[in-house]
Amino acid sequence: MTDSVEFESSMMSVPDKTLLGLYWTMLRIRKVQLKIAEHYHEDEMHTPVHLCIGQEAIAAGVCANLRTEDYVFSNHRGHGHYLAKGGDLNALIAELHNKEKGCSRGRGGSMHLIDTSVGLLGSSSIVGGGVPIATGAALGAVLRKSDQVSVAFLGDAATEEGIVFESISFAVLKQLPVIFVCENNFYAVYTPLNKRQSHDDIYRHFEGLSIPCFRVDGNNVLETYSIAQEAIERARSGDGPSFLECRTYRMTDHHGGESGVEVGYRTQAEVDHWSAKCPVECYERFLIEKRVLSFEDVKVVGDQIDSEIESAFEYARSSPLPDGDGVLRYVMAE
Repeated sequence: MTDSVEFESSMMSVPDKTLLGLYWTMLRIRKVQLKIAEHYHEDEMHTPVHLCIGQEAIAAGVCANLRTEDYVFSNHRGHGHYLAKGGDLNALIAELHNKEKGCSRGRGGSMHLIDTSVGLLGSSSIVGGGVPIATGAALGAVLRKSDQVSVAFLGDAATEEGIVFESISFAVLKQLPVIFVCENNFYAVYTPLNKRQSHDDIYRHFEGLSIPCFRVDGNNVLETYSIAQEAIERARSGDGPSFLECRTYRMTDHHGGESGVEVGYRTQAEVDHWSAKCPVECYERFLIEKRVLSFEDVKVVGDQIDSEIESAFEYARSSPLPDGDGVLRYVMAE
């Protein structure tokens, strides 16, 4: 189990404001995901949703080190990345409801999120699809002589795509300021990693490309924050890309709000094992032990987030759908 000793080793001189900010981001992502799962069966969200419950520490830890003008490119399981980078919550929930005021004008749904005002330049439903775009954005930053950093979030299955190897090879060749963050939750849809690869140390796949590679406890937000900080600072100073394998677990099914046990591809014992490593609960306990957070604080913060989420759902439900004449506007093929 992730415990206070493990957090302690990564805490070092992290200021209390940052410690609390990481907690707020993680809890907010968790609560948003739970509320989506709660209402999804009502069939008002006509889009498949891929929830990131259990993976909150990665998005929070990485994005806490980024500036607004830095770039993030996400994937189909991108709600956490969107929120951690500062994406507008109202626009996210409206997008899930396919409303005109959604972040993709209601045309993209859950897998195609964007908020350029905070550097979230898009998510892709194509496995590995955001990786070359993030690499290209990093090249653009170099050509403009900007110190912007680009981050590509990808899943473990994406590392089996050739475009990921090609992108990393190019990033190393050009010493581009891009961080490849692999959220290894050990499943590609319903297929476990040990049925697809001979070993589970994904980061070792890329060591031969001469890129700094790290294996990270993706359920430990402080370890994730610390290692991401080093990688981002190195990229910003012109020392090239890094690859982070953040090991974690998705607590829900591939899509929707069930656990996946119902359809038989994983066991309740496995889910229980990872539930004990819950990144939000473990970190909350640590902050309380260190007197950075109180039980009263937990309630106050939770209530504030709950109120914000309720307002976002009200906003989405009351927002207009795309009008009939313009429903194909912004769509590439008619």
